[in-house]
Amino acid sequence: MKRPPGRGGPLSTLVGIVLLALMLFPVYWMVNTSLQPAGNTLLEEWLPLHPDLGGYATALRDQGRNLVTSLSVALGSALFSLAVAAPAAHAMTRFRLRGTRAVLLGVLTTQAVPTVVVANALYGAYNDLGLLNSHLGLVLADSTAGVPFAVLVLHAFMRAIPEEVIEAARVDGAGPLRVFRSVVLPLSRNALITAGVFAFLLAWSDFLLALTLTTTDTVQPITLGIYQYLGAHTTHWNAVMATAVLASVPAAVLLVLAQRHVTSVATGATVE
Repeated sequence: MKRPPGRGGPLSTLVGIVLLALMLFPVYWMVNTSLQPAGNTLLEEWLPLHPDLGGYATALRDQGRNLVTSLSVALGSALFSLAVAAPAAHAMTRFRLRGTRAVLLGVLTTQAVPTVVVANALYGAYNDLGLLNSHLGLVLADSTAGVPFAVLVLHAFMRAIPEEVIEAARVDGAGPLRVFRSVVLPLSRNALITAGVFAFLLAWSDFLLALTLTTTDTVQPITLGIYQYLGAHTTHWNAVMATAVLASVPAAVLLVLAQRHVTSVATGATVE
């Protein structure tokens, strides 16, 4: 009897379980450590039979403001990236513009520029413009990664929108702005969500830009907070790991909520 396509045997299942366990072990250890009393991690129990939430209380007290900063910067970067990338992608897709391929090549090339180079280049400009240690400065800096990615995703998706749909809207009297707002954007919902999610994640996980463009602790994202917190609390691993758990929750929740849209874009499916 032939084995159904796409299904492995017991060995494949075992290998998959082992690989999954190896990948999830750091997450388990992080959560387990966060629920232990303060002290040396080498003395921890393998299971938090007597969970202690003291680490979370310390993390919220010391890092709560940094979590809010990261959330506001990441949301701002995602919204700004979409606001810039969506019209740009639409223009390059529907209008006969010279140099479109060169622009796309330039956008793709920016993805290969190391973040440390961008950070060093921005520092001098930010110092002159007074954008150091500001939410707006971090939003704009993080958008240097979010905008190119969003342009590439949205351009690829908008090219797949049938021209007949656009022409039908124009026949009904819709102008270019109305077509973009009422036809293209709704049809590109999956791509917009996907680009927004990844722009959020890029800003949420940023470390080098934050380290370079913030010189005080007044505006400090959680990645930089964990870095400095680790050096100051090396004996309080429960608080350090609790901070890491709290920093992981928004990204994990966002990915779970948006997974259907991300999968649709990855498989080339259109909007419902």
